Amino acid sequence: MNVRIAYIEEPPFYWTGDDKRPTGADIEVAEAVLRAIGVTSIEYHLTSFGELLPGVQEGRWDMNVPIYVTEERAREVAFSDPIWTIGDGFVVRSGNPKALTSYEAVAARNDARLGLIREQIQYAAAKAVGVTDSQIVILKSQPEGVAALMAEEIDAFPGTAIGSRAIAGANPALESIDVDAGTSSDAPVGAFSFSKDNRGLLDAVNKQLRQYLGSADHRARVAKYGFTQAEIDGVIGTAQ
Repeated sequence: MNVRIAYIEEPPFYWTGDDKRPTGADIEVAEAVLRAIGVTSIEYHLTSFGELLPGVQEGRWDMNVPIYVTEERAREVAFSDPIWTIGDGFVVRSGNPKALTSYEAVAARNDARLGLIREQIQYAAAKAVGVTDSQIVILKSQPEGVAALMAEEIDAFPGTAIGSRAIAGANPALESIDVDAGTSSDAPVGAFSFSKDNRGLLDAVNKQLRQYLGSADHRARVAKYGFTQAEIDGVIGTAQ
């Protein structure tokens, strides 16, 4: 049985390693779960964030690596049980010169520039609290966001808190800030996604996830990539 998975360049969840092979916390979880349900061959497709949902809908691949679950996305694809719950983080230049600790803080400063990938939920979060178009620089990928920060074209690049920690850990000139959730206290969840016509694979993955999440193997795999116990425990026992 062969399964095709699409991924993007977004450490520590998934990226192309030095050996040119996909690696990351979610890649390891995907492989552990798929091997357990009898998958003998896994084929990876590197793509852009904006192509993840159309690609799985059109059958170019069978599943996507985990992304945030939203109502809008759930109308287009079928999501698995969640595999992580993580708040947002900002990557900023060391010292956080403009004191950006929340989307509201960005909105309050006309001179603050935020780098955003339009399809990601951080774009909607920023717009919802009044960050203006003139404050937003549209980017296509995480590496592009890092480059824009280093070039001082933007003041902050939002993403997941764990992803922001990973970027800052690899770049001494940058630091990560856990974003103040403001009026929202619920951290969003991330899950694999599938075509709504591929119910068999979705059901098999969910059944195995319910056994695997929280196991010693699962905890050891994702802890290597910087997941905290709170981020691991946040979805344990939530599978239905």
